Amino acid sequence: MKHKLKTMPCYFDAVLAGEKQFEIRFNDDRGFQKGDEVTLMEYDSPCMTGRECIVEITFVTNYQQKTGFVVFGFKIKESDK
Repeated sequence: MKHKLKTMPCYFDAVLAGEKQFEIRFNDDRGFQKGDEVTLMEYDSPCMTGRECIVEITFVTNYQQKTGFVVFGFKIKESDK
């Protein structure tokens, strides 16, 4: 499955730098699974910047998360640097 998520610039830059390899997201409306492709789209309120990064989910857990939320690990497939 493919997903598109808005990401703030500070987090987007950390992903591109390899410092951030996970997301904590509400999952009740998405159903994130290992192997899913996620397009992270940089969002600098009030608009999109046009930069994107495509990642593949490598691990999903809801351990110790608020109800409805998951943490998923990912690896970068493609990115705008």
